Amino acid sequence: MTPIVLTTLNARYAHTALGLRYLYANLHELQPMAKIVEFTMNEQIQSITEGLLLHSPRIIGIGVYIWNAAQSAELIQTIKKVSPETVIVLGGPEAGYLPHRVDFSKADYIISGEGEVIFYELCKALLNADGAKPHSSTLTLSSLRQSAHAQQATLEISQTQSKSPHFIKAPLPELKSIRLPYSAYDEEDVAHRYIYVEASRGCPFECEFCLSSIDEKVRNFPLDQLLEEFEVLWQRGARSFKFIDRTFNLNMTFANRILDFFLSKEPPYFAHFEVIPDHFPEVLKEKIAQFPAGSLQLEIGIQTLDPVIAKGINRPLKLEKIYDNLRFLENETAAHMHLDLIVGLPGETIEGFGRNLDTLVSITHSEIQIGILKNLSGTTLSRHDQEHGMIYSDTPPYDILQNNLLSFVQIQKMKRFARFWDIFYNSGSFNKTVPLLWNEGKVFEGFYAFSEWIYTQTLSTWKISLERQIVLLHTYLCEYHEKEIVEAALIQDLAERPEKTIPFFLRQSTQERKEKEHKAITPKRQSKRS
Repeated sequence: MTPIVLTTLNARYAHTALGLRYLYANLHELQPMAKIVEFTMNEQIQSITEGLLLHSPRIIGIGVYIWNAAQSAELIQTIKKVSPETVIVLGGPEAGYLPHRVDFSKADYIISGEGEVIFYELCKALLNADGAKPHSSTLTLSSLRQSAHAQQATLEISQTQSKSPHFIKAPLPELKSIRLPYSAYDEEDVAHRYIYVEASRGCPFECEFCLSSIDEKVRNFPLDQLLEEFEVLWQRGARSFKFIDRTFNLNMTFANRILDFFLSKEPPYFAHFEVIPDHFPEVLKEKIAQFPAGSLQLEIGIQTLDPVIAKGINRPLKLEKIYDNLRFLENETAAHMHLDLIVGLPGETIEGFGRNLDTLVSITHSEIQIGILKNLSGTTLSRHDQEHGMIYSDTPPYDILQNNLLSFVQIQKMKRFARFWDIFYNSGSFNKTVPLLWNEGKVFEGFYAFSEWIYTQTLSTWKISLERQIVLLHTYLCEYHEKEIVEAALIQDLAERPEKTIPFFLRQSTQERKEKEHKAITPKRQSKRS
């Protein structure tokens, strides 16, 4: 029997839930009674329920996120049908903001905010109440440090009779008082899964599409203690560190010391940071330039390059600094950049988005992730609904369906555009060939036409094999370029792939080209002999 089970449904096996590990690390004397059990969102809900109940838990804590909200709701209902006495406690951004857009009504408790302290106190009270007399089986709000938003004076422990979850607003804890979670990564995690870490919480900016804007105060973990934990992870064999800080390069003291930690190590290793694009002081540039190829990835949220659109969503935009920093990272470092653009921002036309894409491609050859605007729970994005006719899906991930400037059909086309962009541009499989899709820097126009055509051929954006991708590119481009130019570019791209996948028609073309080259140089060789 394990009284406390912590679980979530990750997007894929390689992902790990840092939030669960924080809860586990801060259970204090209850930790021996707890266990982390993770699943993926593609597993069957009844099998997940079985896996959880095998531990005979008194309490199940579930981390709920935008990618697993619907599956989590089904999981909660299934657990309650077969084990109604099990107490279900929800946390995570998708559960922590009201009103809920997914039915979590069968849960017993919902913790909003950073739950390390509150979850421990709740578990302790619930487990203590199991042995208490019926008339004393209550949790007072003060014992849980309940916020003023609560509407009840007591929280009943007998949850089988509860009609709705008790919503607990957790106050922000002092980060120095929180136990760090990194020892909760086991050997399997270290060897085969992502190791998520963080040096700070919060964000000073107020971008309306982002949940981080809710917590405007940036708080840092104790740096010396943090680096000691990283060293332990390193000694255990961890070589891939993904920082979830929203503004890693905001505090130069922290950023420089953390970068120094990695620069002092022997490659290979991989460090991923999310950075703001307009704040790269010289000392930071100098350190980034020292990282070897393949060791540093920077996720840079551009979202839009239009000052008017950016101002409308409270996003700071210092264009000249952004351009200068992108050029520096592109030309003077080996850092891999992952840039983000969003389709559907209030007031931005499809032509405006296209100009953004054209500009980024002209500056950098890095990955450009094209996202569709989502109206996340807890953000203030809904204030634009009436003015801009913003209409969103009611189901996760709550992406935009249409607005005054983009019709539903245009949004659908841009979703396909984004998917095909991933396949043909971001994959890096066709670096020499893909630029043939556009002329004179008109990237968006050229790729948009290609994405429209390719959908008529596939009627799908998924499960397109590499060989089919090659055939599609070849067929389309040969309508606009000489066949020899297209095939030369494709062969050059495919020759750089480890598996050397070259379709039959290209192998034949390659052989013919070699024969022509041989015939062209043979007379020269013979003349030298004479």
